[in-house]
Amino acid sequence: MIFVETALRGAFVIELEPLEDSRGFFARTWCEREMRQQGMETRLVQCSISFNVTRGTLRGMHYQAAPCEETKIVRCTRGSIHDVIVDLQQGSPTFKRHIAVTLSAANHKMLYIPKNFAHGFLTLEDATEVFYQMSEFYSPEHARGVRWNDPAFGIDWPFPPSVISDRDRNYADFNNA
Repeated sequence: MIFVETALRGAFVIELEPLEDSRGFFARTWCEREMRQQGMETRLVQCSISFNVTRGTLRGMHYQAAPCEETKIVRCTRGSIHDVIVDLQQGSPTFKRHIAVTLSAANHKMLYIPKNFAHGFLTLEDATEVFYQMSEFYSPEHARGVRWNDPAFGIDWPFPPSVISDRDRNYADFNNA
């Protein structure tokens, strides 16, 4: 695996190193030893998928509050997404900054998202599936979010969403007070 550090402290794009032959390829997508060497969280307790019927579906921007903060590794296994993370770590030099990465079934890239980062994506194709690995169990009472178009973050989405939940649409403006 190739770990590419992003502009946000602690967040990485993970690229595969495929071993190819006439059958196709084989590649490692998880290695506790390599992750630990990068200073990454290696505890995984839950995996989930998100299937999205329509291009233009927006999910996010989600995170879990203390004491249930979670690290995530996200990979698009079918279709493609415009994946966005926002640093919500108080005191971080990249606080409130974001990055966007295209994850697709074709490019096989993964995004490593540290604790206290909001995460969301916009589907770029119909029938898109996203696979998540998480370091903490989902806790509905600790589920939080920030609005996808909050001016505090200035996220430049490739196009407006056509499908979005009421919850994601109606998060209040971010307040760091």
